[in-house]
Amino acid sequence: MNRTAPLKARNAENEHFEEKSWSIKMKGLTRRQTGPGVVFLLCVVSMVSHMRQEKLKFTFMNLGSSFEVGHGNEHNSLTHLTYQETTQLVADRLRSSTPSLGWRSSAASRNPEWSPPPERTNGYLLVRCNGGLNQQRGAICNAVLAARIMNATLVLPALDTNSFWHDKSGFSGIYDVRHFITSLANDVKVVTTLPLVGVVYKQHRRIKPFQLRPPRNALPNWYETVALAKMKEHGAILLSPFSHRLAEELDNLDYQRLRCRVNYHALRFREDVMSLSSKIVARLRAEGQFLAIHLRFEMDMLAFAGCTDIFTVAEQAMLVKYRMENFAEKTLHYTDRRLIGKCPLTPEEVGLILRALGYDNSTHIYIAAGDIFGGERFMDPLRKFFPRLKTRKTVATADELNRISTEGLLGPAVDYMVCLLSDIFMPTFEGPSNFANNLLGHRLYNGFHKSIIPDRRALAPIFMKMEEGSLDQGEFKERVKAAMRTTLVAGPHTRVEPESFYTNPWPECFCKPHAARKSYQCPGPI
Repeated sequence: MNRTAPLKARNAENEHFEEKSWSIKMKGLTRRQTGPGVVFLLCVVSMVSHMRQEKLKFTFMNLGSSFEVGHGNEHNSLTHLTYQETTQLVADRLRSSTPSLGWRSSAASRNPEWSPPPERTNGYLLVRCNGGLNQQRGAICNAVLAARIMNATLVLPALDTNSFWHDKSGFSGIYDVRHFITSLANDVKVVTTLPLVGVVYKQHRRIKPFQLRPPRNALPNWYETVALAKMKEHGAILLSPFSHRLAEELDNLDYQRLRCRVNYHALRFREDVMSLSSKIVARLRAEGQFLAIHLRFEMDMLAFAGCTDIFTVAEQAMLVKYRMENFAEKTLHYTDRRLIGKCPLTPEEVGLILRALGYDNSTHIYIAAGDIFGGERFMDPLRKFFPRLKTRKTVATADELNRISTEGLLGPAVDYMVCLLSDIFMPTFEGPSNFANNLLGHRLYNGFHKSIIPDRRALAPIFMKMEEGSLDQGEFKERVKAAMRTTLVAGPHTRVEPESFYTNPWPECFCKPHAARKSYQCPGPI
């Protein structure tokens, strides 16, 4: 790729910086407090990580095999590779196209008995979705499915104006309501409000819903019995809270495909969010391919994870206070949490991983993140590795940002679309219902787009040895590559815990013209 003279000079300067600073890093410039007994823990974690990697080889296996549901012919393509060949495999496959093995996304119902909702339903279903943007997104998918199970009319879901985002946009302030309702017309009835049922004291009265607290991960049977009985008795029910209130793993394939119709087709952000996202992607594309990183190094996640020791005393006090106010009381030790992969990667660790994988300082990176806790002190190392860092605030104009007020949940909505369309996506802390969890599944559905999911448990001992100064640059890079060899997600691959349906909707929401199982064959034009 041709570059301008100033860019060449800048690249050379940054390469010099990296070589000069590496020996300092190895002596523990960013040393963390590892505590007593760490040598024993490192040995144990290394052994466990190796076992986990053996279990997770399915990811790369499925990229290069003819694996098909129901056949069980799972050939391990890494079995006969040398250590060096295995680490090279990571860089090669990051740059190659993704094989679909004949699969393509399809959320269409394949059940001839699946019919539009009847004119008369059993009542009205209201839900209050709590959590952030993507936790609420999963709850909306579950609400539509619950309404279908009960033959209920769904009232447009209420979104939590939670304490972290301070966002009162509501469903209509984030999503395209008309598109949502019309897209689901053959699945459920959706209305914007409860109907008026009469006049009391000269004022119109609405149905008063009966409030229920659903069990966590409830099976469809609970909705068919307990919830439905209350709906028929009162005319309407309100389910609150409504996060993880319907089991993810269901044998009914049509139920799972309905979730995909909601998640990947009906839930479309409002027009101005989509327009701004498209402009940002076009500007990034004008400079070439780009890597999007969801940098989950924010106060709420760090407090939740209990990863505090690398911060100043004042910052630690802020995290402890936030945890006490928002999460259940629990004693958490930083070193223990880090060793089991429960700490988000630091910006510097992200930079070291990418450099080990072969990305140089000309790499074009889009950062999706809220306020980075600790500020520029933590961002500087990543910026020195990769000076071409961009965010929505640096790509979009001030006028464009002000026009849709990208604070609260609208900012993450823009980031979501940019990450969805990026060439490669990398989360630094994925977990149930969060931004990365849903986005990984959406990228698979949109054409098996590549994502890198760092194995934080496997990487922790490597970073600790680096901080102790016991690894040279070459050995560090080779070990990082080895730890990353099972963490590229791209083609069809079997869902294995803790991976959720929203992270990997294959094979339920995909089809193949000549699949061995009839239920996975394509239903015709999609």
